[in-house]
Amino acid sequence: MGGGGEGAVQPLFVTKQLKGRVAYRCFASTIFVGICLILVYRLKHIPSSEEHEHGRWAWIGLFMAELWFGFYWIITQSARWNVVYRLPFKNRLLQRYGDKLPALDVFVCTADPTLEPPTLVVNTVLSAMAYNYPTEKLSVYLSDDGGSELTFYALFEASRFAKPWIPFCKKFKVEPRSPHAYFLNQNNSDQDITFTHEWLTIKRLYEDMKNRIELAAEMGSIPKEVRDQHKGFSEWDSKITKKDHQSIVQILIDGRDTKSLDGDGNRLPTLVYMAREKKPQVHHNFKAGSMNALIRVSSEMSNGDIILNLDCDMYPNDPDAVMDALCFFLDEEKGKRVCYVQYPQYYNNLQPSNIYSCSSMVVNKIELAGVDGYGGALYCGTGCFHRRESLCGIKYSENFKAEWNSKTWKNAEKTVQELEEASKVLASCSYEKGTLWGKEMGLMYGCSVEDIITGLAIQCKGWEAVHYNPNKRGFLGVAATTLDQALIQYKRWAEGMFQIFISKYCPFFYGHGKIKLGAQMGYCVYLLWAPNSFPMLYYTIIPPLFLLHGVALFPEVSSPWFLPFAYAFTAKYTYSMLEALWCGDSFKAWWNLERSWLIRSSTSYLFAFIDNLRKLLGLSETTFDITDKVVDEGVLKRYQQEIMEFGNASLMVYIISTLALLNLFSFLGGMMRVIIFSKEFRNGFSGLIPHIILCGLTVMLNLPVYRALFIRSDKGRIPSSVMFTSIVLASLACLLPFHYCS
Repeated sequence: MGGGGEGAVQPLFVTKQLKGRVAYRCFASTIFVGICLILVYRLKHIPSSEEHEHGRWAWIGLFMAELWFGFYWIITQSARWNVVYRLPFKNRLLQRYGDKLPALDVFVCTADPTLEPPTLVVNTVLSAMAYNYPTEKLSVYLSDDGGSELTFYALFEASRFAKPWIPFCKKFKVEPRSPHAYFLNQNNSDQDITFTHEWLTIKRLYEDMKNRIELAAEMGSIPKEVRDQHKGFSEWDSKITKKDHQSIVQILIDGRDTKSLDGDGNRLPTLVYMAREKKPQVHHNFKAGSMNALIRVSSEMSNGDIILNLDCDMYPNDPDAVMDALCFFLDEEKGKRVCYVQYPQYYNNLQPSNIYSCSSMVVNKIELAGVDGYGGALYCGTGCFHRRESLCGIKYSENFKAEWNSKTWKNAEKTVQELEEASKVLASCSYEKGTLWGKEMGLMYGCSVEDIITGLAIQCKGWEAVHYNPNKRGFLGVAATTLDQALIQYKRWAEGMFQIFISKYCPFFYGHGKIKLGAQMGYCVYLLWAPNSFPMLYYTIIPPLFLLHGVALFPEVSSPWFLPFAYAFTAKYTYSMLEALWCGDSFKAWWNLERSWLIRSSTSYLFAFIDNLRKLLGLSETTFDITDKVVDEGVLKRYQQEIMEFGNASLMVYIISTLALLNLFSFLGGMMRVIIFSKEFRNGFSGLIPHIILCGLTVMLNLPVYRALFIRSDKGRIPSSVMFTSIVLASLACLLPFHYCS
């Protein structure tokens, strides 16, 4: 429970456990028994080198793969054995705290105006500025790691558009408060005359702003008459580049200024632009470095007790989400232990079948909530409310007493120019030298998933995190619209998370005695994505080849040993399907998730594992790949039609198509031999049924790949060069002498 008992004030939140835990644990125990029997069978029936030389090593390989699958399945149970849900009471919060709410700083991060269009960025900024929160306690900071004058110009335009937009949102209770999302999904029909008039006016103002920003992007420069309207444009000259520029800090709206008013005469929230200093010879630590600079710069100004960090494509969808989050921080009994409140990632452009499985309802409603049951909710990098003290490296102790900032600004007496100049020092390259930033303070450095490792480090200092998944989506982002984008994104995540596992921050060692064992295992559900590639690849290649050659690696259907294989496989995937349906996914979405898992394992996770080996050998360094948010019209049309987008000749596509063809050739060849050719082959058919089932399911999962290879003619099909190469490689694998296959 979240605070309160008899005679105490009512809690601001409660924690409820998911029903049916005992029944699920009994069911999971039966699968565990099945896994154990499978491993016993493998050990008892290893072919001797005399009687079955070719199959011996393949058999041992299957044992190792199944041993890993069993181990990883056990790890995943930590996310299902103690699922909890949080329920905040924001009405109690308002009654109890009223005008004593803490100051809130919102951090929005962007890095490239080409991949992350400025119009996308300012929509996120505007939606944050329009929160239902006291504007004198709300400050929004944009970190521009691209150091782009165009992004600054877009923010300047947004600062002016905010004056009519914010009062419009609050007057008519508009949702969502991202202008683009609102006007995309709303119209002014069936509304009164006053609303219709204002709606048309605001829409015209938004379109004008959007057109001006896009025109400046096309021209590649800002008109002189615009540059003369704000001193901030003087920071850019011909010598500035993305990787070499001075610190730039500009306060576009000063929330302290009584003259900074919206169209209805109310105070506007503070709005600040920051581009930290960049030098070619200095490593800047990607998003973690950007966030740490924002923490320092904001501490010089608004110094909000609560920090919300957002990716530039993840806009606030619920204008009251702040109040829900504050219930966890301000609860009298449990609140002082809470370090952050993480909202799950949802997307506004997902199609019903979720073809790339960018967002899983099961992950958000079950797995992350299950890890939360052990106080170890993962920090996912966006849509997260933080307690400033926990981000700044302070360890929790029972003597800790939360003191919410009664002042709205730390340095209220300083002028805008003085604050900007002081903040530039905090955003310089040299500031962190000899400090604990990136080690004990702020977000952790040295890992491409700085969010996961930072959350783990904070929890190991005694804090507790909260995963909150309300019915109303708190935040909505933009999901990948091509297979390539999705695979690159998962490759970065898998690489960074496995890097954590093999480092000193491995939860089993770093978290030992600091966080619960269930939380340690829960982290490893994701940290161990990369090693899954090898057993999955083995199962995708070896059983099909042995089917083609008529050699059984599984027990015959008539054997009692077939039962544990059949039960474990059927029970696991039947439950997986029912779990997805219960969480709100469709059957097709679940099927696409199984396909995505297969594809990621042979591509994203494989390359993530290899890149970690290269880092260990000193052959490469950590990189940070930004996902392209710009979508081609043809790509978007196919995405909306739920057609998978391949469209390039990357190494990942070669692997996907080759493995798909290998399974197709093996399945067809094996079935032909059973039906047409070999009596001896048919006599051993019973032992090959598991091969046929596995190979057949793999073929069914790869149906979109076959269509992209042989049927489709659009630009998203697999290129002909890839098709011919894959046919050759798959054919060679099938034609190899049997002893090479084994």
